[in-house]
Amino acid sequence: MLDTNSYLYEAPSGARILFDAPQGAYQAYLDERIDALVLTHGHFDHVADAAALIASHGCPSYCHVDTVPMVTDRDFFRRWGFELEIEPFTPTHLLEESPLVEVAGVSMQTFHVPGHSPDSLCYYFKDEGVLVGGDVLFCGGVGRWDLPGGNGEQLFQGIKAKLFPLPGNVIVLPGHGPATTIGREKSENPFLQV
Repeated sequence: MLDTNSYLYEAPSGARILFDAPQGAYQAYLDERIDALVLTHGHFDHVADAAALIASHGCPSYCHVDTVPMVTDRDFFRRWGFELEIEPFTPTHLLEESPLVEVAGVSMQTFHVPGHSPDSLCYYFKDEGVLVGGDVLFCGGVGRWDLPGGNGEQLFQGIKAKLFPLPGNVIVLPGHGPATTIGREKSENPFLQV
């Protein structure tokens, strides 16, 4: 619907973790094995196919606690004035910011970076040098902050304090648009210059 990205991570152990479930993800991953679904945040364009994926793959789901109202209530987005509804589901695991979390036997670091959405989590794979960033940081941009629960200053501060200390060569896989690097955004992103 909004050209939302979804990423399938296959760990050296063989575990397969899907990050986000936009519209079309169910069909795209129908014949794939999914061991876990991990959400960057609960906005409708990132969770549209989540219930169907969870049901078809029988996989656990992971998200921030503030994502729960968005995905368990069919009419959540309607109450905010959007003519949208999702098939509700109940997440099986709640995550928060942590230097180490384990999903399907795979270790990663989580950063809670609200501002686009109160529940935004970024997932960092240190050994691979990859950050799954959701709608926090884009190539040349940041997530919009004019939606309910958004806060531009909180978003900018969170990126600078939590993501910019990462090595410059870390690849950022955003929720929309092409990949970028921490170094590029730190030096060129017009929203984040001092």
